[in-house]
Amino acid sequence: MMPVPSSVPQPKDDFQEELVIRPLHSGDIYASFQFRTLWETDFMRGNKVSHYRLFPKSLGQVISKFSVRELHISFTQGYWRTMQWGQPFLPSPPGAELWVWFQDSVTDVDGTWKELTNVLSGIFCASLNFIDSTNTVQPSASFKPLGIGNVTDHRFLRYATLPREIVCTENLTPWKKLLPCGSKAGLAVLLKSEKLFHSSFHSQAVHIRPVCQDWQCKTTSWELRQTLNVVFDLHTPGQGKLEWSLFKMFSRTLTEACPLASSSKIYIDITDDPQGEQFEVSPATHLLSQAMVLGDRRTFSVYDLTQQITFGTVRSLNLLIRWKSRDMLRPLLHAERYVAGYGLQTGEIHTLMYNNHPYRSFPVLLLDSVPWYLRLYIHTLTVTSKGKDNKPSYIHYQPSKDRVRPHLLEMLVQLPPNSVTEVTVQFERALLKWTEYTPDPNHGFYVGSSVISSLVPSIVAMDTNSTREQPLFSSFFPCKEESSYFMRVYTEPLLVNLPTPDFSMPYNVICLTCTVVAVGYGSLYNLLTRSFQIEEPSPGLAKRIANIIRKMRGVPPL
Repeated sequence: MMPVPSSVPQPKDDFQEELVIRPLHSGDIYASFQFRTLWETDFMRGNKVSHYRLFPKSLGQVISKFSVRELHISFTQGYWRTMQWGQPFLPSPPGAELWVWFQDSVTDVDGTWKELTNVLSGIFCASLNFIDSTNTVQPSASFKPLGIGNVTDHRFLRYATLPREIVCTENLTPWKKLLPCGSKAGLAVLLKSEKLFHSSFHSQAVHIRPVCQDWQCKTTSWELRQTLNVVFDLHTPGQGKLEWSLFKMFSRTLTEACPLASSSKIYIDITDDPQGEQFEVSPATHLLSQAMVLGDRRTFSVYDLTQQITFGTVRSLNLLIRWKSRDMLRPLLHAERYVAGYGLQTGEIHTLMYNNHPYRSFPVLLLDSVPWYLRLYIHTLTVTSKGKDNKPSYIHYQPSKDRVRPHLLEMLVQLPPNSVTEVTVQFERALLKWTEYTPDPNHGFYVGSSVISSLVPSIVAMDTNSTREQPLFSSFFPCKEESSYFMRVYTEPLLVNLPTPDFSMPYNVICLTCTVVAVGYGSLYNLLTRSFQIEEPSPGLAKRIANIIRKMRGVPPL
């Protein structure tokens, strides 16, 4: 008899893909793609890795060369409307966001950060090369590591945003090429740019971090998580009802899973409609799953793409949902921000944080990064809740330096139950040099979103075992307590007008000067270079006719 091996060796890399579809109470459709690649290797010890199978080589070389511990980058078009859509699985601000934890072996963090942004700019075909010291901050309390290890030395953390970054097909194409199957098979076949960018909200992100393989964390792996979130507005005009399908949203249907994926599933959130009174799903499935998402126990209909029975006899899957009715719910935490004041000299930034919990208060950590050309008057900072002063328990402020670094403000504020907390600060607009204005200065200058991080009270007990098998969309943020869950909220970016000179005046002066020079110099040059010749006047008409007659008669002309 042949000897039977005692154990089968586990693969060193693994790939999973998921699509979560959540009908929103506003009538819109929220679709969240999750692609995760796990690789059991070690970049931190200087090991040279030359063989890549599922993990993209371009990102592996970036981790190794720049000694990256964690990397999080997102590109977002549109603003997430929390009051209408609820909380997203993975939040992101409008524009581009990048924050990186470096290993403690890096000696020149600023230089490495600058080189890394240039390399990522080439990989994702984005304008990340515009990230410099004027829009980079070093938070002291926000953006803790999401992977293993409790790093407290924030000298190795860098955070930057580009709120004006435009997301287009040039950013989506290299993002799809990082997937093991590309856009040829699996859930990625649904990612058509003409459909994704014709939506109310679109966000794509890449997250790289080290994670534990087991609950004792004896072995570690590198996790690459690619996420894409999109919200479709699918109101059907003239029919009095709402319906959507995979083909209507993405112009494609699913025919197979990615051959390299160990798991390929579609989840449809039916928590708010267990009896099918608000919407109906077809084709129906008997597979149901429950997961802890954003402090609540959610129920999902599951479609396993690795099973051929899912596609039916036509070998094609086109999910369809028809709305019957809908209700609106308020999220526990959301925030807003706007600019007040008049004129182009001074102004005031207002940040509103809403705690909609009926009886629980909880602390939030507010991070604000303001460009240097808005000179904050930090002595005017006020925090009020329910008409009373709310003194922050922690404040970290780093003043800006003109053309060197931005303002950095971090505060820990306690939000009373069922309240609105307002943070205001006054500022003065600076006058830039004429070479520092953008090509469209009258459009205004963007200020990045505020970041609010908090442990929000949970309705049910959360699962603190991060190594337990669970859906990808519910396992991104680590959970340390059963009574609360982590949430990050972004406000709107600000558009601020600065004192702008009349750039048309130099244009008018240039045009007038060029006209005068052209007329004067042209006339003088014409006089100096033209040669004059004396020409006899031409005979009159009568004389020409007479000469013709005389010539016909053979008489000499006059």
